[in-house]
Amino acid sequence: MARADTGCVMTVDVGNTATRFGLFEMDADGEPRLLGTCELSTLQRATADEARIQTAQARTLLPPCEVDGTILSCVVPALTDIWRRALRSCGGARPLVVGPGLRTGVRMRYDDPSEVGPDRIADVVAARARWGAPAVVVDLGTTTNFEVVDAEGAFAGGIIAPGIALGARSLSEAAARLPAIELRAPERVVGRSTRAAMQSGVVLGEAARIDGLLDAVAREVGISYDPDGDAAATVVMTGEDAPAIAALLSHRVEVDETLTLRGLALLWRANRRS
Repeated sequence: MARADTGCVMTVDVGNTATRFGLFEMDADGEPRLLGTCELSTLQRATADEARIQTAQARTLLPPCEVDGTILSCVVPALTDIWRRALRSCGGARPLVVGPGLRTGVRMRYDDPSEVGPDRIADVVAARARWGAPAVVVDLGTTTNFEVVDAEGAFAGGIIAPGIALGARSLSEAAARLPAIELRAPERVVGRSTRAAMQSGVVLGEAARIDGLLDAVAREVGISYDPDGDAAATVVMTGEDAPAIAALLSHRVEVDETLTLRGLALLWRANRRS
């Protein structure tokens, strides 16, 4: 645990469903060392005061540390300025916000780079820093996002699909006879009950979809997942369901549930002087 007088950076990732906080201490080489994380529900119509209350609550759940700076990733545009104002209460320098004007060090091959979500940028920065290029990030959240880093280290583009929880909820809400289910893998592919059949379709179906898309990405981008082959790419999975889904894949996967928060800490380090 960091001493109370040790300077740290707080990273805040505001998603559609959950808001995650991370606290990092920079080591002697400037690398972020994770001290702790916590997660709260995203308030879709939050005021700046409510965001400040959530920030204060997060501070009580994280190790004691003097916050030197904060950085924000927010995928809900209406909440970006609200959270920017709320994070000013943490002290330190003006909060950084991932978006236009922030240095990322990542070359973008996207047709319109402003369309790329800030969490996706943070994922790419963290994956490239730790595993190099090429790499493919699979981020499991409200949506299932693929971020593709090509052999030159550029963001080549990606894939956005409905997330596993969203898919399960849509099934039970749209079909009167289908119940809500627990998101876990069934014992067999062919279910012998409605719940088991849904778990097969949702959970095993998600794993099959990811495996299939990873193969399609490799063919299109010209990469390989063979560690001994040319243009060998690392597959990195993040998100709350990452450990469970990674275990079902045929591909070798690195799991880092704090990837986005770590990427934000690296972006803060790269931009703090400005």
